[in-house]
Amino acid sequence: MADMIVPRHIAMIMDGNGRWAKKRLLPRSAGHKAGLDRFVEICDACGELGVEYLTVYAFSTENWNRAPEEVNALMELMSRGIVKYEPQLEKRNVRLKLLGDLERFEPKYREALIGVQERLSKNSGMVLSICLSYGGRQELVYAVNRLLKEGKTEITEADIDRTLYSAGNPDPDLVIRTSGEYRISNFLLWQSAYAEYYFTDVLWPDFDKKELLKAIESYSKRERRFGR
Repeated sequence: MADMIVPRHIAMIMDGNGRWAKKRLLPRSAGHKAGLDRFVEICDACGELGVEYLTVYAFSTENWNRAPEEVNALMELMSRGIVKYEPQLEKRNVRLKLLGDLERFEPKYREALIGVQERLSKNSGMVLSICLSYGGRQELVYAVNRLLKEGKTEITEADIDRTLYSAGNPDPDLVIRTSGEYRISNFLLWQSAYAEYYFTDVLWPDFDKKELLKAIESYSKRERRFGR
């Protein structure tokens, strides 16, 4: 695929862990574990392909409404998984950014995640942004409240850009959602105004590098006009 255009910034809604486990008569926790393993593989694949920014939707503000035992298991899995994956991220020169309301996390999980973010902050390779306790509407409210505290009485698009959780990241070029759902679920509402979307029936734990290349190939065939 010599004519393949690799997006500068890919964003992903990693959906389908629970259904993947249910199909195999496994507990939901097994689906989340398989999803984490796939996340690591896709991060590596994006780095190899030359993607500069990768943003993934790992835990939404709405996910707090799940059963407490599942939420706790997810917190444990994510914090341990990122800590375990840190040496590989360091080796690949990846810079980690955590986007969302981390104050809602238990201190032990929040401190572990922020620790990894700080240790990787000086890296200059692919920027991996993980959305945790994240919602697009909530992010906009957060940005506006910050601007009000600054004393702003008139707000511009540039003002909002610089106060979002994702400040410093370019807007995503391609947003991928797995598992056959055709909605954006409160993900990067401001940033994805002109993104290309790719939906697939493949469940997240089955979304391998081959599926990633299919998404990029589809993106490569599109003409982005940005309203022109």
